[in-house]
Amino acid sequence: MADPEDMGGDIGADFLSQSDIDQLMADAEGDETSALEVFSPHGVRYEDVSNIHIETYDFRNPVFLTEIELRQVRIRHEQFIYYLAARLSMFLRMDFSLKMSKLHTTPYLKFTEAIPNPTHIVLFNIEQLSGTCVMDMSPRLAMTIIDRLLGGKGHSVREERYLTDIEIALMDDVLSVILEEWCRQWEDLRELNASIVGRENNGRFLQTSPHDAIMLILTMEAAIGDCSDYIQIAVPYYTVEPIIKQMQEDSKTYSRSEVKEKAMSWRDSYSDISVPIIAEWDAFEMNLSDVLSLRPGDLLELPKGVIKETKLRVEDTTCYTGEVGIENGSVAVKINNRESTV
Repeated sequence: MADPEDMGGDIGADFLSQSDIDQLMADAEGDETSALEVFSPHGVRYEDVSNIHIETYDFRNPVFLTEIELRQVRIRHEQFIYYLAARLSMFLRMDFSLKMSKLHTTPYLKFTEAIPNPTHIVLFNIEQLSGTCVMDMSPRLAMTIIDRLLGGKGHSVREERYLTDIEIALMDDVLSVILEEWCRQWEDLRELNASIVGRENNGRFLQTSPHDAIMLILTMEAAIGDCSDYIQIAVPYYTVEPIIKQMQEDSKTYSRSEVKEKAMSWRDSYSDISVPIIAEWDAFEMNLSDVLSLRPGDLLELPKGVIKETKLRVEDTTCYTGEVGIENGSVAVKINNRESTV
């Protein structure tokens, strides 16, 4: 092995000294925004970035929903499924059951590649938000619903084929109910209105979002009659992001708000209310025959310390404990403790 000294140059020049390392660490712990270069969409560099809100983004491992946000979204979609099942049952005049199969996020390309063929795909927009959303339904389930709409008993259709134009027109009424109910679950945050903008029968032809766009996908298992199949609703994350942020802000506002207890107030009308107060002791127990044998002049020996354990009852409720004594020639009770029930 060659000697480092024979390789020419100073080997120490290739390494950082301890002072250099300390300086780099100090710079890294300083103001991060001072080292940032921020540009506008037109390529103009901002000189002052102190008033610009900057969020970190990990392109390798993007995290779009925290556990708390995903739980809140899941609760809303569970409510959506519950109310949608009731509405579709009334709409079809037949029992229509729904249950959540999965709620997850996945890239758009992976979602479209997983859509089976043939299928019935509906594209819809939300007026107040940007982006195009996708609803995917099994053709077998769609044709079973159509059979019921036409007066049938809702028996499962075995064939797998594309829907005709007449069947698509009939299904639009059912899909409009689904979209209306989905939008209604967010009305406390923002009023939403959805409209159908297109249809497709093959997922590989979809180009409504970039391939790397993250989709929030709700997969439901629907059952009508003897037919059980799937319905999927896929919404781009950038579409629902304004609602998610508003939901997060509302949660923070609610957690910061403190519930102020109403101050107690005394009313003058209470002053004239008479309340009986009784002082008593828990001295000892006697059987009934001994009680009946008592006569005037008999003496009962009380336990030691019973004087200091006198109970004050207000309307049959023990409110205080104290000690019996003499005050200005009268029997009095000195209150020592207050019961927790008061």
